[in-house]
Amino acid sequence: MGLTLTRKNGLLESRRNFLRKAGIAGAALALTTGLPLTHRARASRRRDYILIGLPNPSTGPLADFGEASPWANERAIAAINGQGGVHVDEYGKKLPVRMKMVDTESDPTKAGEVAVKLILQDQVDLMVVLHTPDTVNPVAAICERYGMPCISLDAPVEAWMTGGPYKWCYHAFWTVDALTDLYIGMWDLCSDRTNKIVGGFWPNDADGKEWSDLFKKKLPERGYKVIDPGRFPYFTRDYSGMVNQFRKEKVDIVTGVVIPPDWAAAWRQCRQLGFAPKVATIGKAILFPAAVQAIGGDLPAGLTSEVWWSPHHPYRSSLTGETARELCEAWSKETGKPWTQPIGFKYAAFEIAFDSLSRAGSLDREKIRLAVASTDLDTIVGHIKYNDKQYAETPLVGGQWVKGKRWPWELEIVYNHGHKAIPNTAELMFPIPINP
Repeated sequence: MGLTLTRKNGLLESRRNFLRKAGIAGAALALTTGLPLTHRARASRRRDYILIGLPNPSTGPLADFGEASPWANERAIAAINGQGGVHVDEYGKKLPVRMKMVDTESDPTKAGEVAVKLILQDQVDLMVVLHTPDTVNPVAAICERYGMPCISLDAPVEAWMTGGPYKWCYHAFWTVDALTDLYIGMWDLCSDRTNKIVGGFWPNDADGKEWSDLFKKKLPERGYKVIDPGRFPYFTRDYSGMVNQFRKEKVDIVTGVVIPPDWAAAWRQCRQLGFAPKVATIGKAILFPAAVQAIGGDLPAGLTSEVWWSPHHPYRSSLTGETARELCEAWSKETGKPWTQPIGFKYAAFEIAFDSLSRAGSLDREKIRLAVASTDLDTIVGHIKYNDKQYAETPLVGGQWVKGKRWPWELEIVYNHGHKAIPNTAELMFPIPINP
């Protein structure tokens, strides 16, 4: 899901190298010139509200992830301020919470620059960041550099950990290790009706490398054979070589972690070339209803993927008691759009922020950091309690796209192994329907 920091010799670059190459140090120096530290501290203390920074991909290729941020975050902040805000001991009263959201343009370097300005120029009291490692990792790097408490979500744990070790940043999301188990678990449901040969659409990016490595390790251990035609660049238009290899090897299952336009092109060519796998389980490309509909015709029917959050998840807001379903319904009523998986995580970020700030009772960064570290909270995405590696793992279930009643395409939950509190809403459709 999403890209990470750029690679060097096949490995994610260190936080130090990212900062150096992005020129963040120079930007920070320019911002702080003529503004002594003591003056900045006094300016922050004079403020009569708490300011939370939010770098957000409002434009660019990650904009689908950032689309609901204003709505979900402002809804959570309204609930916080409806309670009077956060009590701050040194003020002897409650202060309202405000958010400053700045567009990263879906660019990792821009995300880092935005974070520097939020810390040094806007004097935020806390940073919140989501929306794939492209946004989370560079912002976390800046927060570590400047000792800014940071709450992050919505990036696979393994990708987030490449930026560590961390002191100031705390993360919540699922692991790729759990995702591979989820995919294999779905395939096991119909393993007696497939030949257990899996073909991988794994691109030449951080996700493609990480996912292919894990799948190629785990699948043979579970009795599956892997066909890996190799990495491919973004915006590839001719997948005939890969498709023909899958046909030759008699692949019954295809998987991958592909950006939406690449998967749409690849899946169309599978059908055009007469390749009809029984199962297709794809990460990233089919997270959003709009991307699914863009594939065209009936081609999305039966596609499977991971589900991080949905209206069926049995969790409630710690701020209002609102359920996941009620939050999704409010979004659809106010926007006229179907729910999307990131909505719950955007909202949960501010649940964690409010809980942490309330327990800190202070705007001192170290006190806020310690409060975040000791989070033990039921949120709208589940229970958040950070481990000694500073992350909390959130649940994953398996979903399948079907023609909808309310929306053109709807995501049903078809596999909830390990998370029975999240109900299945349909039986797995198998095999994928083949169109004439």
